[in-house]
Amino acid sequence: MPNGGDWQSDVLRDLRGVPHQVAESTAEPARSDSAPGLERPVEAVQEPAPVQGADAQPTASGRTGRQRQDPTPRDVAGDAPAPAPRAVPEARPVLGDGPSVALDRTPRHGESVTARAVRTLRHTLYASATREVAAATRTAEMLQRPVTTGRQIAVTSIRGGSGKTTVAALLGTAYAHYRQDPVLFLEADPALGSLPLRLGADTVRWTTGDLADLVTPDMTLPDVTGHLVPLPDNAWLLPASQGRVGTSLDSRAYERAVVALRRYFGVMVVDCETLPAEVARVALAAAHSRVLTSPATPEGVSSTYAVLRWMRELPRRLLAGTVVVLTEPTPHPGIDLAAAARHLRSTGAAVRTLPYDRHLASGGPIRTASLAHPTRKAAARLAAEIFHLAQQRH
Repeated sequence: MPNGGDWQSDVLRDLRGVPHQVAESTAEPARSDSAPGLERPVEAVQEPAPVQGADAQPTASGRTGRQRQDPTPRDVAGDAPAPAPRAVPEARPVLGDGPSVALDRTPRHGESVTARAVRTLRHTLYASATREVAAATRTAEMLQRPVTTGRQIAVTSIRGGSGKTTVAALLGTAYAHYRQDPVLFLEADPALGSLPLRLGADTVRWTTGDLADLVTPDMTLPDVTGHLVPLPDNAWLLPASQGRVGTSLDSRAYERAVVALRRYFGVMVVDCETLPAEVARVALAAAHSRVLTSPATPEGVSSTYAVLRWMRELPRRLLAGTVVVLTEPTPHPGIDLAAAARHLRSTGAAVRTLPYDRHLASGGPIRTASLAHPTRKAAARLAAEIFHLAQQRH
């Protein structure tokens, strides 16, 4: 990593020159009706009527839509030949072409049996269940608030191994669970990112770079989702690569992809490259709110503190819409978490902690039912806070 002063100057100069092209959408609202509450609101994103015919295929949400697997520009020049169709990428397994890796079909639970039994006993002996229900209700109400345009939430970090992709997966899963409008996981980290694996995808086909030049304004939601990986709860995934080394994604391709896709989804969670990569800087500048993950280690806190001081000096108030998430890599981190949080808050940033979880630490697909109870609560509260910041548009 370059020395602090030179790196901050270079990144600041680059970020000031980034055009703010993906900040707001002028297209139709992603959702406009529904009052907040625990029940899921009435569907706000209107999908087209089912398409009847030989090429009608069911979508992941159960509806029938025309899947345009090979969309090409229309022939508007009379007898002029239409452009050659774009080759359809071959579907590739998420775990690569080598020997198959056996994933644990009975994943380890985030909490030990003893910890779960103690927590159950405490709920029985003390009147804490009512307070937890009230807190969960407030969180659900925040997560279900309607939006007028799609919200973009960027997740990045200063170093690898900070839990960046894990946090992005937890946030998007929370939005997909609580909200009715479609949610998109967009991967902007082509360097063999692990988001498809964490979300439980088996194969990937189209990538962020592919869709940058492929999506057209006349496409409907079923047309677009035909190029995405379907996930539970009306969520979709657009990976950044097919597991190949050397895949690239430049900032202009990222901007085109976001501009083309943002009108179809109520919430878009972007799993970015680590800073100071160019696409990560563009994503931070364009997002409605930002998450900066940091491992709860001395070097992680020190590096993140330097980034926060740099963000505080930027022309736009990016820091006001940023939440730092301290992730615990081990059950007993070697630092004082409270002191580390105070140190980071001194820059003006909000700081939250994601506790150690055995299920998350084991890798592989994230299964909500296997998360520890404190992890589920922390993830839901974090998702609600980030979504609230995204509505304020910092």
